[in-house]
Parts: sequence; structure tokens; C-alpha cells
Amino acid sequence: MKRLTTVLMTLTLVTALAAVLLSLTLQSTPQLRTTLTQVLIVLSMAGLVLLASFNGRRGRMETVGAHRDTSKRDEHATCTFSDIAANEQALQSVTELRDYLKDPGKYVRYGARMPRGVLLYGPPGTGKTLLARALAGEAGVPFFALSGSDFVEKYVGVGASRVRALFKRARKVGRCVIFIDEIDAMGKRRDDSASDERDQTLNALLSEMSGFYTGDGVIVMAATNRIEALDPALLRPGRFDRQIEVGLPGRDQRLKILKLHSRGKPLNDDVSLEELAAQTVSFSGASLENLLNEAALAAAERDDGGIDRQDLQRAFYKTVAGADREMLASPREKRIIAVHEAGHALASRLLSPENRLTRVSILPTGHGAAGYNLCIPQERVMVEKRHLENQIRVLLAGRAAEQLVFGDDALTAGASSDLARATELASAMVTELGMWDEPAVSLKALNRACGAGTGATEACKALLRSQYACVKALLASQVGAVNALANALLEAESLDGDAATGIIDAHLSSERPESA
Repeated sequence: MKRLTTVLMTLTLVTALAAVLLSLTLQSTPQLRTTLTQVLIVLSMAGLVLLASFNGRRGRMETVGAHRDTSKRDEHATCTFSDIAANEQALQSVTELRDYLKDPGKYVRYGARMPRGVLLYGPPGTGKTLLARALAGEAGVPFFALSGSDFVEKYVGVGASRVRALFKRARKVGRCVIFIDEIDAMGKRRDDSASDERDQTLNALLSEMSGFYTGDGVIVMAATNRIEALDPALLRPGRFDRQIEVGLPGRDQRLKILKLHSRGKPLNDDVSLEELAAQTVSFSGASLENLLNEAALAAAERDDGGIDRQDLQRAFYKTVAGADREMLASPREKRIIAVHEAGHALASRLLSPENRLTRVSILPTGHGAAGYNLCIPQERVMVEKRHLENQIRVLLAGRAAEQLVFGDDALTAGASSDLARATELASAMVTELGMWDEPAVSLKALNRACGAGTGATEACKALLRSQYACVKALLASQVGAVNALANALLEAESLDGDAATGIIDAHLSSERPESA
């Protein structure tokens, strides 16, 4: 490109000089001199335009290939381990990294090698980024934060150059923490469909992690929600050789998180964080913080001096199901919705009494549901076959109640999401967990190894049919309770768990099918 530009500039200057000399030396008429002058002007302007065009194109090409510094460097990180209220096991794994960053020479003297990379994995919102920032804050070192998508470009070689530039910059700083969020965007498992650019970017990262000297005090951390999608080369020893799970908090951990995020919030005396911690099963730390913030917003709008229990309950329902919207359904549609939700609530009460029913509503929500049941499941480490079967039956109970009360031809589209979730559970039981006719076979693994044709579809259909027949027989024996709860919902539109449970228990029949 530089040679072409030089040639054009030379030709332009030579032509201009020749025209000037010709106009001065030739004994010509005034008309010819005028023509030569115009030619000189045109040639000069054309040369300038071509020169500007090629220089602009060269600048754009240089910009494409240049390293775009998208890292966010935090020289004075104030986040420390005291800002983390849960994930004690993950915190213990990171503590020695803090000591290493403070005094790497101590570990070098003992011949110890710190992990070249630390991979944090777990569900979204569990505090992976917070843990990395806290490590840098505790050690008092710079923190470079990037996203995996910052390295992804359509031009081959650009992402790789950015990886090399990042590590070069980190080595100049010395002791620091490099954090790559959503690393699966650049480090997915390589296959035939992978692009050359992504392959080169991943290879550059692997090369840099294998090549840098750990005594420099540089810690590379990364986070992902899908560790199974990462390339095996990233996870081998010498790369991300320490993998730390950052999971969802348990009840005691949720209580600590709620206490942490409630600091500075005026909670009234009727607020029980212990009750809220028990209620928020499967909430992440980010979800808990958002719940308290929603309650604070509601209290600020009311502006009476504090956050009360009702603010927290409304925030909980809004977080889980979405904000209630105005009911626009016709009387018949309201009746169908009430029967549908009553079927869910009754099946949950009879099949999973260990779960706590907190609310039944026929009001439409911001998440698109025409009505909903909120049931707090019991926290378990291991899920048994009967638990999954009961989940499927509860999901199918809404459709079964509609069919029992309104007839076989009165089915609606309101059960679409229930059917989809029940089918997903049945598929997992049949294809992954060996909970159907073949207790020693994972059909999903068998399909990968031997190809399709194992009959998983028919097995899933048979499982769903049997569970639907069971829950339909159960509701048929308790039609009085279904109608009583549906009538109460039509009158009140929403009931708390205690009220709904009281209505169900008051109208239960002693006759129940053996299969239930």
C-alpha cells in the first residue's frame, strides 16, 4: 500500500512539473497556454484526490487490525471479601490467591506454582464477577475486566492481537488480576463449524496462558455460566487449572446476603429476613438484591418512613411472577382460568404437601401468564423419581381440571407452558436419568454413541400419558374442592397460601384413587 501511494505521488509531481516546464518554454499561442494551465490544475487535483483516498483506506485497514483497548482498569478497587456474604467455599479457594498476589516470592521460594488460570462457573447472578473484584481489592492490585465478546471480530487475526496486547499490558503493570467474563463467547469447544477467527483467538489465549511466568504476579480469572461448552484445552492443567463452582446460595447464605443488602435500608419491625430467606428458594445473590431494591422503591413511593412486610411480599411476587395487570378476560374465560389454577393448587397440596403454597391468583402478570400458583419447593440435594413424577402431575393438573369441569372439547391454549415444561421433565427422565423402562441406560448418551432410533419419543409420550391419567383421576375424586377454590378465586382474584390451603382442606373428599 505504501509503495502504491509513493508511485502515484511521483507520477503526479512529474506530470505537474512537465506541464509547468512545457508552458514556460514552448513558444505557443495564448489559447494553448490556457489549455496547458487547465490540464495542470486538473492533474494536480486528481493526484490530491487519489492520495487522500488511498491514505484514508490505509488508515481504516490499520484501525481494523489495531488493538482496541476495551479493558476496564480499576486502580483503586474498594470491593473486598467483606462485601461477599455467601460462597464461603469459593471464598476459601480465592484466599490463597490473595496471599500470592501480596507476596508471590514466598510461594516461589517453596517451589509452589499458583494456578495460571482460575475459572469461576455457576448460574447467572451468583457473584462470580464480585469475587474476582474482591480478590483484586483485597490484594490492592489493578483489576482488568473484559468480556469474551470483546475479542470476537469478523476479521481474522484481530481477536488474537487483542489477546496478546492485553497480556503485554498486564506484564508491564506487574501484579494484577485479569478477568474475562463470559469466556464461552471466545472459548467454545472447537468443531468443524468453528471460524478461523475464533480459533486463532482461542489459540492466542492458550499460548499466552502457557507462556507467561507465574512469578510475575498476574492472575487470570474467567467466568462462565456454561462450563460444559468450553474447549477442553482451556480446562487442562497449566491453563484454567483451578475451577471454582459459585452456586446458588442455601437458606443460611440467603439470610446473610439479605442482611448485607439491607444495610442502609429502613426496615420496619414487622419485616422478618429469616422468613424471606426461607421463601426465596433458588434465588441468586443478584435476585435477592433486586428484590430488596424493588421493595425499597415501593416504600419510597409510599413515603411513610420505612419498608414493611407488604412491600417485601409485593416485591417477591413481582420478581417471581411479574407485576399484576388489569383483568380483561370475559366471565367464561375468568372461570376457566380459576378452574385451571385451582387444579394446580389442589394437585400440589395433595401430591407435594412438603412444598409451601404461598399464593394463587387469576390476575394476568407482566410475564404473560393469565394466572399463577406460587409454591415454595423444599430444598433438596437429591431429587427422586417420585418427586419428578409429582412435578409432572402438578404441571398437567391445570389441563386436567379444565377437561373435567368443561368437557373434552373445551381445552384452551392456557396450558401451553405447562405442557412444554412437563415434556422437558419427561424427556430428562427418559433420556438422561434412566427413570423409565431402562433404569441402567442413558438414552441421550446412547444416541450420541449409536445414533437415533432408540424410541425415546414414544417412551416420553407413554410417561406423560400415565402421569396425566393419574392426576386426572385424582382431581375427578376431588371435584368439589376444585370448584370451591375456583369460586373463591373468582370472588377475590388472588388468595394467599394459607387461605387457599384452608379452602382445599375444608372440601377434600376421603376418596382418593390408589394411583395418586
